[in-house]
Amino acid sequence: MSVLAGAISAVTDCEPVRFTGRVHELRGLTLLVRELPLPVGSLVTLHTRRGERSVSGEVVGFTRDLAMVMLLGQTGGVSAGDTVVGEEVAQTVGVGRGMLGRVIDGLGRPIDGRGPLLDTEPAPLNPDPSCAMDRAPIKERIGTGVRAIDLLTPMGRGQRMGIFAGPGVGKSTLLAQIARGTDADVNVIALIGERGREVREFIEHTLGAEGLRRSVVIVATGDESPLMRIRAAKVACTAAEWFRSRGHDALLMMDSVTRFAHAQRQVGLSVGEPPATRGYTPSVFTQLGLLLERAGRIDAKNASGSVTGLYTILVEGDDMTEPVADAVRGILDGHLILSRKLAGRGHFPAIDALESISRIAGEVMSPDHAAARSELLGLMARYREVEDIVQIGAYAHGSDPEVDVAISMKETVDALLRQGGQERVPFEDARDVMIKVAMQAREGVDGLRAAGRQSFGAGR
Repeated sequence: MSVLAGAISAVTDCEPVRFTGRVHELRGLTLLVRELPLPVGSLVTLHTRRGERSVSGEVVGFTRDLAMVMLLGQTGGVSAGDTVVGEEVAQTVGVGRGMLGRVIDGLGRPIDGRGPLLDTEPAPLNPDPSCAMDRAPIKERIGTGVRAIDLLTPMGRGQRMGIFAGPGVGKSTLLAQIARGTDADVNVIALIGERGREVREFIEHTLGAEGLRRSVVIVATGDESPLMRIRAAKVACTAAEWFRSRGHDALLMMDSVTRFAHAQRQVGLSVGEPPATRGYTPSVFTQLGLLLERAGRIDAKNASGSVTGLYTILVEGDDMTEPVADAVRGILDGHLILSRKLAGRGHFPAIDALESISRIAGEVMSPDHAAARSELLGLMARYREVEDIVQIGAYAHGSDPEVDVAISMKETVDALLRQGGQERVPFEDARDVMIKVAMQAREGVDGLRAAGRQSFGAGR
Protein backbone atom coordinates (compact mmCIF):
# COMPACT_ATOMS: atom_id res chain seq x y z
CA MET A 1 0.00 0.00 0.00
CA SER A 2 1.51 3.37 -1.03
CA VAL A 3 2.04 6.23 1.43
CA LEU A 4 -0.50 8.34 -0.47
CA ALA A 5 -3.13 5.56 -0.43
CA GLY A 6 -2.56 5.07 3.29
CA ALA A 7 -2.98 8.77 3.94
CA ILE A 8 -6.19 8.91 1.91
CA SER A 9 -7.56 5.91 3.83
CA ALA A 10 -6.67 7.52 7.16
CA VAL A 11 -8.39 10.78 6.21
CA THR A 12 -11.48 8.89 5.01
CA ASP A 13 -11.79 6.92 8.25
CA CYS A 14 -11.11 9.74 10.70
CA GLU A 15 -13.91 11.50 12.53
CA PRO A 16 -14.00 15.31 12.08
CA VAL A 17 -15.81 15.73 15.40
CA ARG A 18 -14.82 13.99 18.63
CA PHE A 19 -17.71 13.26 20.98
CA THR A 20 -17.17 13.13 24.73
CA GLY A 21 -19.56 11.74 27.32
CA ARG A 22 -19.65 10.99 31.04
CA VAL A 23 -20.26 7.73 32.88
CA HIS A 24 -23.73 7.85 34.40
CA GLU A 25 -24.15 4.32 35.73
CA LEU A 26 -22.50 0.88 35.75
CA ARG A 27 -24.73 -2.18 35.31
CA GLY A 28 -22.77 -5.39 35.43
CA LEU A 29 -20.42 -5.24 32.45
CA THR A 30 -22.17 -2.28 30.80
CA LEU A 31 -21.58 1.43 31.29
CA LEU A 32 -24.43 3.87 30.73
CA VAL A 33 -22.91 7.05 29.29
CA ARG A 34 -24.72 10.34 28.84
CA GLU A 35 -24.06 12.88 26.06
CA LEU A 36 -22.40 10.35 23.74
CA PRO A 37 -24.39 10.31 20.44
CA LEU A 38 -22.41 7.58 18.68
CA PRO A 39 -23.81 4.66 16.64
CA VAL A 40 -23.64 1.05 17.78
CA GLY A 41 -20.23 -0.46 17.04
CA SER A 42 -18.24 2.74 17.63
CA LEU A 43 -14.99 2.44 19.55
CA VAL A 44 -14.47 4.65 22.58
CA THR A 45 -11.84 5.22 25.27
CA LEU A 46 -12.69 5.62 28.94
CA HIS A 47 -10.40 7.85 31.02
CA THR A 48 -10.69 7.64 34.79
CA ARG A 49 -10.93 10.96 36.59
CA ARG A 50 -7.70 10.38 38.48
CA GLY A 51 -5.90 9.59 35.24
CA GLU A 52 -4.87 6.19 36.54
CA ARG A 53 -5.91 4.23 33.47
CA SER A 54 -7.49 4.39 30.04
CA VAL A 55 -9.60 1.52 28.73
CA SER A 56 -10.97 0.93 25.23
CA GLY A 57 -14.63 0.05 24.81
CA GLU A 58 -17.40 -0.29 22.27
CA VAL A 59 -20.91 1.13 22.01
CA VAL A 60 -23.19 -1.93 22.13
CA GLY A 61 -26.58 -0.25 22.42
CA PHE A 62 -28.49 2.69 23.77
CA THR A 63 -31.49 3.35 25.97
CA ARG A 64 -33.29 6.67 25.73
CA ASP A 65 -30.52 9.29 25.77
CA LEU A 66 -27.85 7.03 27.28
CA ALA A 67 -25.26 5.08 25.29
CA MET A 68 -24.50 1.55 26.48
CA VAL A 69 -20.75 0.92 26.42
CA MET A 70 -18.96 -2.34 27.16
CA LEU A 71 -15.26 -2.18 27.93
CA LEU A 72 -12.62 -4.29 26.20
CA GLY A 73 -10.79 -4.44 29.54
CA GLN A 74 -11.78 -4.73 33.18
CA THR A 75 -14.26 -2.38 34.86
CA GLY A 76 -12.23 -2.03 38.05
CA GLY A 77 -11.57 1.60 38.97
CA VAL A 78 -14.46 3.02 36.93
CA SER A 79 -16.53 5.66 38.71
CA ALA A 80 -19.45 7.93 37.90
CA GLY A 81 -18.41 11.01 35.95
CA ASP A 82 -15.44 9.39 34.20
CA THR A 83 -14.85 10.68 30.68
CA VAL A 84 -15.68 8.53 27.64
CA VAL A 85 -14.24 9.75 24.32
CA GLY A 86 -15.36 8.55 20.89
CA GLU A 87 -12.46 7.21 18.80
CA GLU A 88 -13.65 5.39 15.67
CA VAL A 89 -17.08 4.92 14.13
CA ALA A 90 -16.17 2.53 11.29
CA GLN A 91 -14.38 -0.41 12.92
CA THR A 92 -11.26 -1.48 11.01
CA VAL A 93 -8.21 -3.63 11.68
CA GLY A 94 -4.81 -3.71 10.02
CA VAL A 95 -4.33 -6.85 7.90
CA GLY A 96 -1.71 -7.97 5.39
CA ARG A 97 1.32 -10.18 4.80
CA GLY A 98 2.99 -8.66 7.84
CA MET A 99 0.68 -10.78 10.02
CA LEU A 100 2.29 -14.07 8.94
CA GLY A 101 4.15 -15.76 11.76
CA ARG A 102 2.75 -13.32 14.32
CA VAL A 103 0.47 -13.60 17.34
CA ILE A 104 -2.02 -10.75 17.79
CA ASP A 105 -4.96 -9.87 20.03
CA GLY A 106 -8.56 -8.90 19.32
CA LEU A 107 -7.56 -5.31 18.52
CA GLY A 108 -5.00 -6.41 15.94
CA ARG A 109 -2.06 -5.58 18.23
CA PRO A 110 0.95 -7.93 18.34
CA ILE A 111 1.42 -9.73 21.66
CA ASP A 112 4.45 -11.85 20.80
CA GLY A 113 7.06 -9.25 21.75
CA ARG A 114 8.47 -9.01 18.22
CA GLY A 115 7.69 -5.38 17.52
CA PRO A 116 4.89 -3.72 15.52
CA LEU A 117 3.16 -5.24 12.51
CA LEU A 118 4.48 -4.06 9.16
CA ASP A 119 3.03 -4.29 5.66
CA THR A 120 -0.62 -4.07 6.71
CA GLU A 121 -3.59 -2.00 5.58
CA PRO A 122 -6.95 -1.22 7.21
CA ALA A 123 -9.89 -3.51 6.44
CA PRO A 124 -13.46 -3.43 7.81
CA LEU A 125 -14.14 -5.67 10.78
CA ASN A 126 -17.81 -6.10 9.87
CA PRO A 127 -18.09 -6.09 6.05
CA ASP A 128 -21.40 -6.46 4.27
CA PRO A 129 -22.35 -10.13 3.69
CA SER A 130 -21.46 -11.56 0.29
CA CYS A 131 -24.30 -12.05 -2.19
CA ALA A 132 -25.30 -15.69 -2.62
CA MET A 133 -24.81 -15.43 -6.38
CA ASP A 134 -21.21 -14.30 -5.88
CA ARG A 135 -20.23 -17.59 -4.28
CA ALA A 136 -18.32 -19.97 -6.51
CA PRO A 137 -19.05 -23.74 -6.54
CA ILE A 138 -16.63 -25.94 -4.61
CA LYS A 139 -14.92 -28.32 -7.03
CA GLU A 140 -11.34 -28.64 -5.78
CA ARG A 141 -10.12 -30.78 -2.89
CA ILE A 142 -8.04 -29.30 -0.08
CA GLY A 143 -5.59 -31.58 1.69
CA THR A 144 -5.46 -31.55 5.49
CA GLY A 145 -2.64 -34.05 5.94
CA VAL A 146 -4.93 -36.18 8.15
CA ARG A 147 -5.79 -39.52 6.52
CA ALA A 148 -9.09 -40.00 8.34
CA ILE A 149 -10.32 -36.68 6.90
CA ASP A 150 -8.78 -36.77 3.43
CA LEU A 151 -9.91 -40.36 2.77
CA LEU A 152 -13.36 -40.59 4.39
CA THR A 153 -14.60 -37.00 4.84
CA PRO A 154 -12.69 -35.10 2.13
CA MET A 155 -12.94 -31.32 2.17
CA GLY A 156 -13.04 -28.80 -0.67
CA ARG A 157 -11.46 -25.37 -0.95
CA GLY A 158 -14.01 -22.94 0.42
CA GLN A 159 -15.92 -25.51 2.50
CA ARG A 160 -16.93 -24.89 6.11
CA MET A 161 -16.51 -27.85 8.44
CA GLY A 162 -17.24 -28.20 12.15
CA ILE A 163 -15.30 -30.32 14.65
CA PHE A 164 -17.72 -31.41 17.37
CA ALA A 165 -16.42 -32.88 20.61
CA GLY A 166 -16.48 -32.73 24.36
CA PRO A 167 -13.49 -31.41 26.33
CA GLY A 168 -10.25 -33.35 26.32
CA VAL A 169 -10.81 -35.38 23.14
CA GLY A 170 -8.09 -33.77 21.02
CA LYS A 171 -9.68 -30.84 19.16
CA SER A 172 -6.74 -28.45 19.53
CA THR A 173 -4.22 -31.18 18.74
CA LEU A 174 -6.12 -32.05 15.56
CA LEU A 175 -6.18 -28.39 14.48
CA ALA A 176 -2.42 -28.11 14.96
CA GLN A 177 -1.86 -31.32 13.01
CA ILE A 178 -3.94 -29.91 10.14
CA ALA A 179 -2.10 -26.57 10.29
CA ARG A 180 1.21 -28.37 9.80
CA GLY A 181 0.01 -30.76 7.10
CA THR A 182 -2.46 -28.78 4.98
CA ASP A 183 -1.71 -27.71 1.42
CA ALA A 184 -3.47 -24.36 1.96
CA ASP A 185 -1.31 -21.28 1.36
CA VAL A 186 -2.00 -19.63 4.71
CA ASN A 187 -3.39 -20.66 8.10
CA VAL A 188 -5.41 -18.19 10.17
CA ILE A 189 -5.87 -19.61 13.67
CA ALA A 190 -8.24 -17.99 16.18
CA LEU A 191 -7.98 -19.13 19.80
CA ILE A 192 -11.18 -17.83 21.37
CA GLY A 193 -11.74 -18.15 25.12
CA GLU A 194 -8.82 -20.55 25.62
CA ARG A 195 -7.07 -20.97 28.95
CA GLY A 196 -4.13 -18.58 29.15
CA ARG A 197 -1.80 -21.43 30.12
CA GLU A 198 -2.60 -23.36 26.96
CA VAL A 199 -2.04 -20.59 24.40
CA ARG A 200 1.75 -20.51 24.53
CA GLU A 201 1.91 -24.28 24.81
CA PHE A 202 -0.23 -24.58 21.67
CA ILE A 203 1.86 -22.09 19.70
CA GLU A 204 5.33 -23.26 20.72
CA HIS A 205 4.87 -27.00 21.11
CA THR A 206 1.67 -28.19 19.44
CA LEU A 207 1.82 -25.87 16.40
CA GLY A 208 5.59 -25.44 16.40
CA ALA A 209 7.85 -23.12 14.45
CA GLU A 210 7.06 -24.86 11.17
CA GLY A 211 3.32 -24.38 11.55
CA LEU A 212 3.63 -20.81 12.84
CA ARG A 213 5.77 -19.72 9.89
CA ARG A 214 2.80 -19.64 7.50
CA SER A 215 0.14 -18.90 10.10
CA VAL A 216 -1.54 -15.92 11.70
CA VAL A 217 -2.61 -16.56 15.30
CA ILE A 218 -5.29 -14.38 16.93
CA VAL A 219 -5.74 -14.85 20.67
CA ALA A 220 -8.42 -13.81 23.16
CA THR A 221 -8.22 -15.83 26.37
CA GLY A 222 -11.08 -16.72 28.69
CA ASP A 223 -10.15 -14.00 31.20
CA GLU A 224 -10.55 -11.22 28.63
CA SER A 225 -13.79 -9.32 28.11
CA PRO A 226 -16.60 -10.84 26.01
CA LEU A 227 -16.14 -8.07 23.42
CA MET A 228 -12.46 -8.92 23.02
CA ARG A 229 -13.34 -12.56 22.32
CA ILE A 230 -15.93 -11.50 19.74
CA ARG A 231 -13.50 -9.08 18.09
CA ALA A 232 -10.76 -11.73 17.93
CA ALA A 233 -13.07 -14.03 15.95
CA LYS A 234 -13.94 -11.21 13.55
CA VAL A 235 -10.29 -10.17 13.16
CA ALA A 236 -9.49 -13.76 12.13
CA CYS A 237 -12.24 -13.67 9.49
CA THR A 238 -11.04 -10.31 8.19
CA ALA A 239 -7.45 -11.57 7.92
CA ALA A 240 -8.54 -14.71 6.04
CA GLU A 241 -10.67 -12.60 3.68
CA TRP A 242 -7.69 -10.35 2.91
CA PHE A 243 -5.58 -13.33 1.82
CA ARG A 244 -8.52 -14.65 -0.23
CA SER A 245 -8.85 -11.32 -2.03
CA ARG A 246 -5.17 -11.65 -3.05
CA GLY A 247 -5.77 -15.04 -4.66
CA HIS A 248 -4.53 -17.20 -1.79
CA ASP A 249 -6.23 -20.28 -0.35
CA ALA A 250 -6.58 -19.55 3.36
CA LEU A 251 -7.51 -22.11 6.00
CA LEU A 252 -9.40 -20.42 8.84
CA MET A 253 -9.37 -22.45 12.07
CA MET A 254 -11.38 -21.24 15.05
CA ASP A 255 -11.22 -22.82 18.51
CA SER A 256 -13.91 -22.44 19.56
CA VAL A 257 -17.18 -21.18 18.13
CA THR A 258 -18.91 -22.20 21.36
CA ARG A 259 -16.92 -19.67 23.37
CA PHE A 260 -17.68 -17.02 20.74
CA ALA A 261 -21.38 -17.80 21.33
CA HIS A 262 -20.89 -17.57 25.10
CA ALA A 263 -19.30 -14.14 24.69
CA GLN A 264 -22.14 -12.95 22.46
CA ARG A 265 -24.64 -14.23 25.02
CA GLN A 266 -22.93 -12.17 27.73
CA VAL A 267 -23.12 -9.05 25.57
CA GLY A 268 -26.76 -9.71 24.68
CA LEU A 269 -27.81 -10.20 28.28
CA SER A 270 -25.89 -7.08 29.34
CA VAL A 271 -27.84 -4.87 26.92
CA GLY A 272 -31.18 -6.32 27.98
CA GLU A 273 -31.92 -9.02 25.39
CA PRO A 274 -34.32 -11.69 26.65
CA PRO A 275 -32.78 -15.14 27.19
CA ALA A 276 -34.28 -17.70 24.84
CA THR A 277 -33.12 -21.28 24.22
CA ARG A 278 -31.16 -22.42 27.31
CA GLY A 279 -30.26 -18.84 28.14
CA TYR A 280 -28.90 -17.92 24.70
CA THR A 281 -30.14 -14.58 23.38
CA PRO A 282 -31.54 -14.21 19.83
CA SER A 283 -28.48 -12.23 18.70
CA VAL A 284 -26.25 -15.26 19.34
CA PHE A 285 -27.75 -17.20 16.45
CA THR A 286 -27.75 -14.13 14.16
CA GLN A 287 -24.07 -13.52 14.85
CA LEU A 288 -23.22 -17.21 14.35
CA GLY A 289 -24.68 -17.06 10.85
CA LEU A 290 -22.80 -13.87 10.00
CA LEU A 291 -19.53 -15.28 11.32
CA LEU A 292 -19.69 -18.67 9.62
CA GLU A 293 -20.90 -17.34 6.27
CA ARG A 294 -17.74 -15.25 5.87
CA ALA A 295 -15.80 -18.33 4.75
CA GLY A 296 -16.11 -19.73 1.24
CA ARG A 297 -15.11 -19.12 -2.36
CA ILE A 298 -16.09 -15.81 -3.92
CA ASP A 299 -16.27 -15.19 -7.67
CA ALA A 300 -13.85 -12.39 -8.46
CA LYS A 301 -12.43 -11.08 -11.72
CA ASN A 302 -8.86 -10.75 -10.52
CA ALA A 303 -8.59 -13.37 -7.77
CA SER A 304 -9.36 -17.04 -7.34
CA GLY A 305 -8.69 -17.47 -3.63
CA SER A 306 -10.79 -19.15 -0.97
CA VAL A 307 -11.37 -19.30 2.76
CA THR A 308 -11.87 -22.84 4.04
CA GLY A 309 -13.31 -22.84 7.55
CA LEU A 310 -12.65 -25.35 10.34
CA TYR A 311 -14.56 -24.53 13.51
CA THR A 312 -14.48 -26.44 16.78
CA ILE A 313 -17.71 -26.73 18.72
CA LEU A 314 -17.53 -27.73 22.37
CA VAL A 315 -20.40 -30.16 22.91
CA GLU A 316 -21.41 -29.70 26.53
CA GLY A 317 -22.02 -33.07 28.14
CA ASP A 318 -21.52 -34.69 24.69
CA ASP A 319 -25.03 -33.43 23.85
CA MET A 320 -25.24 -32.95 20.08
CA THR A 321 -28.64 -31.24 20.41
CA GLU A 322 -27.18 -28.43 22.51
CA PRO A 323 -28.37 -25.08 20.98
CA VAL A 324 -25.03 -23.85 19.61
CA ALA A 325 -24.07 -27.26 18.21
CA ASP A 326 -27.50 -27.68 16.65
CA ALA A 327 -27.48 -24.21 15.06
CA VAL A 328 -23.92 -24.48 13.74
CA ARG A 329 -24.49 -27.94 12.26
CA GLY A 330 -27.32 -26.51 10.17
CA ILE A 331 -25.11 -23.74 8.76
CA LEU A 332 -21.91 -25.65 7.97
CA ASP A 333 -21.11 -27.88 5.00
CA GLY A 334 -20.22 -30.88 7.11
CA HIS A 335 -19.01 -32.02 10.50
CA LEU A 336 -16.37 -34.19 12.11
CA ILE A 337 -17.39 -35.97 15.31
CA LEU A 338 -14.59 -36.73 17.77
CA SER A 339 -15.36 -39.82 19.83
CA ARG A 340 -14.49 -40.04 23.51
CA LYS A 341 -14.63 -43.82 23.16
CA LEU A 342 -11.94 -43.81 20.45
CA ALA A 343 -9.82 -41.36 22.41
CA GLY A 344 -10.08 -43.62 25.45
CA ARG A 345 -8.63 -46.45 23.38
CA GLY A 346 -5.68 -44.31 22.32
CA HIS A 347 -6.95 -44.01 18.75
CA PHE A 348 -5.95 -40.57 17.45
CA PRO A 349 -7.23 -38.60 15.73
CA ALA A 350 -10.41 -39.78 17.44
CA ILE A 351 -12.65 -39.10 14.41
CA ASP A 352 -15.82 -41.17 14.26
CA ALA A 353 -15.99 -41.63 10.50
CA LEU A 354 -19.50 -43.13 10.56
CA GLU A 355 -20.96 -40.14 12.39
CA SER A 356 -19.00 -37.55 10.39
CA ILE A 357 -20.05 -36.17 7.02
CA SER A 358 -18.73 -33.88 4.29
CA ARG A 359 -21.57 -32.54 2.16
CA ILE A 360 -19.35 -31.83 -0.82
CA ALA A 361 -17.34 -35.08 -0.71
CA GLY A 362 -18.84 -36.28 -3.97
CA GLU A 363 -17.63 -33.14 -5.76
CA VAL A 364 -13.95 -33.55 -4.88
CA MET A 365 -13.37 -37.33 -5.12
CA SER A 366 -12.25 -39.40 -8.10
CA PRO A 367 -14.45 -42.42 -8.97
CA ASP A 368 -11.99 -44.96 -7.56
CA HIS A 369 -11.62 -42.93 -4.36
CA ALA A 370 -15.42 -42.72 -3.98
CA ALA A 371 -15.85 -46.47 -4.52
CA ALA A 372 -13.13 -47.38 -2.01
CA ARG A 373 -14.55 -44.93 0.54
CA SER A 374 -18.03 -46.45 0.20
CA GLU A 375 -16.60 -49.96 0.64
CA LEU A 376 -14.61 -48.98 3.72
CA LEU A 377 -17.50 -47.15 5.39
CA GLY A 378 -19.75 -50.14 4.74
CA LEU A 379 -17.18 -52.41 6.35
CA MET A 380 -16.96 -50.18 9.42
CA ALA A 381 -20.75 -49.97 9.69
CA ARG A 382 -21.13 -53.75 9.60
CA TYR A 383 -18.57 -54.16 12.37
CA ARG A 384 -20.28 -51.57 14.56
CA GLU A 385 -23.59 -53.43 14.24
CA VAL A 386 -22.10 -56.56 15.83
CA GLU A 387 -19.37 -55.02 17.99
CA ASP A 388 -21.06 -55.79 21.30
CA ILE A 389 -21.74 -59.45 20.56
CA VAL A 390 -18.23 -59.89 19.12
CA GLN A 391 -16.66 -58.55 22.31
CA ILE A 392 -18.57 -61.02 24.49
CA GLY A 393 -17.76 -63.89 22.12
CA ALA A 394 -21.35 -64.53 21.08
CA TYR A 395 -20.90 -64.02 17.35
CA ALA A 396 -20.93 -67.22 15.24
CA HIS A 397 -18.34 -66.94 12.48
CA GLY A 398 -19.60 -67.94 9.08
CA SER A 399 -23.11 -66.61 9.57
CA ASP A 400 -22.50 -63.44 7.50
CA PRO A 401 -19.61 -63.03 5.01
CA GLU A 402 -19.59 -59.22 5.28
CA VAL A 403 -19.41 -59.33 9.07
CA ASP A 404 -16.69 -61.99 8.96
CA VAL A 405 -14.55 -59.79 6.71
CA ALA A 406 -15.30 -56.69 8.80
CA ILE A 407 -14.07 -58.50 11.91
CA SER A 408 -10.96 -59.89 10.25
CA MET A 409 -9.98 -56.49 8.80
CA LYS A 410 -10.78 -54.37 11.85
CA GLU A 411 -7.12 -53.89 12.79
CA THR A 412 -6.15 -53.09 9.19
CA VAL A 413 -8.79 -50.36 8.93
CA ASP A 414 -7.89 -48.91 12.34
CA ALA A 415 -4.20 -48.79 11.38
CA LEU A 416 -5.08 -46.90 8.20
CA LEU A 417 -7.05 -44.25 10.09
CA ARG A 418 -4.75 -43.96 13.10
CA GLN A 419 -2.06 -41.30 12.69
CA GLY A 420 0.63 -39.79 14.90
CA GLY A 421 0.84 -36.05 15.35
CA GLN A 422 4.08 -35.77 13.35
CA GLU A 423 3.29 -38.52 10.83
CA ARG A 424 2.87 -37.44 7.23
CA VAL A 425 1.88 -39.54 4.23
CA PRO A 426 1.19 -38.08 0.76
CA PHE A 427 -2.51 -38.18 -0.08
CA GLU A 428 -1.97 -40.24 -3.22
CA ASP A 429 -0.12 -42.93 -1.25
CA ALA A 430 -2.83 -43.05 1.44
CA ARG A 431 -5.56 -43.22 -1.19
CA ASP A 432 -3.81 -46.11 -2.95
CA VAL A 433 -3.55 -48.01 0.34
CA MET A 434 -7.27 -47.45 0.99
CA ILE A 435 -8.16 -48.71 -2.49
CA LYS A 436 -6.11 -51.86 -1.89
CA VAL A 437 -7.78 -52.43 1.49
CA ALA A 438 -11.22 -51.94 -0.09
CA MET A 439 -10.40 -54.38 -2.90
CA GLN A 440 -9.13 -56.91 -0.38
CA ALA A 441 -12.35 -56.60 1.59
CA ARG A 442 -14.54 -56.97 -1.50
CA GLU A 443 -12.58 -60.02 -2.66
CA GLY A 444 -12.86 -61.52 0.82
CA VAL A 445 -16.64 -61.10 0.89
CA ASP A 446 -17.03 -62.48 -2.63
CA GLY A 447 -14.81 -65.44 -1.77
CA LEU A 448 -16.78 -66.32 1.35
CA ARG A 449 -20.05 -66.06 -0.52
CA ALA A 450 -18.76 -68.29 -3.32
CA ALA A 451 -17.53 -70.82 -0.77
CA GLY A 452 -20.91 -70.72 0.94
CA ARG A 453 -22.73 -71.38 -2.32
CA GLN A 454 -20.45 -74.33 -3.09
CA SER A 455 -20.98 -75.74 0.38
CA PHE A 456 -24.74 -75.34 0.01
CA GLY A 457 -24.66 -77.07 -3.39
CA ALA A 458 -22.58 -79.95 -2.06
CA GLY A 459 -24.96 -80.39 0.84
CA ARG A 460 -27.88 -80.84 -1.55
